[in-house]
Amino acid sequence: MRQEGHETRGFGLQPYPSRVERKSSAEFVRFISFRVIYHNITGDSSLCQDSVPWSVALQNNSVLRALVVDMGLLALFIVQHSLLARASIKQLCQSVLGVLNRTMYCFTTALALQVLMQYWEPVKEAPCLWSVRNAPWNTWFPLLCFALHFLCWAIICSILLVFDYPELMGVKQVYYKCLALGDPLALKSLRAQRLLAHLRHPVCVELALVLWFLPAMSLDRLLLAGSLSAYLGLAHSLDTQDCAYLSVQLHSKLRLFSLSHWDAAQENDSDKQE
Repeated sequence: MRQEGHETRGFGLQPYPSRVERKSSAEFVRFISFRVIYHNITGDSSLCQDSVPWSVALQNNSVLRALVVDMGLLALFIVQHSLLARASIKQLCQSVLGVLNRTMYCFTTALALQVLMQYWEPVKEAPCLWSVRNAPWNTWFPLLCFALHFLCWAIICSILLVFDYPELMGVKQVYYKCLALGDPLALKSLRAQRLLAHLRHPVCVELALVLWFLPAMSLDRLLLAGSLSAYLGLAHSLDTQDCAYLSVQLHSKLRLFSLSHWDAAQENDSDKQE
């Protein structure tokens, strides 16, 4: 019987991601975050051409072609991510795939993201919207951006500890089905179900900082940051109750990490008795 007061159920410590997942995550971090910072730290100015006026750049066929390609890639990712999340499409896929529905959704999302990263066209023949190039800020500001981005990615990793990572990726549904344990989402507390109904993207603020806090903003990066920020802003309806629940869960996980293995096992046993 599920107890409303036992909030950590279904949000236990999760296994480490596979080598493929780690490699894909590292590639996404490089693409979304450190590519622009690297160009600024090394003094590479190939990200944009400030000597070219906007009136000339926007008539350049290579610039227009790159923007069309990038908008098509963003549309592919957003349509895939939104269309398969619609209730009617979910029910149809559930009737066909069963417990593999969530796994298929995550696989197609990763595939669309890989296509976006592989075929993304940087706009190098247009000026930057802003670029920090005056000494000493041309050295210190990229380093400050690097530190902030590193902190944001560390926070993102810590937030994922609060969420049920195997359930989000569709893995837990499969082995729960094999063990006849039912739907793992139904075993969570009502507050956890409410949170997941409002928020399946737990890193909105940190990802927004990573997208916008840069030493140089090229035209293709503006398109990427603006599109993903708007999409993230429309993708959840988090409220104060959800934020309070997240705070409680994060403090619980940090307390478990600070305890010894024996103390953590005893605390888990006492939680089960309650």
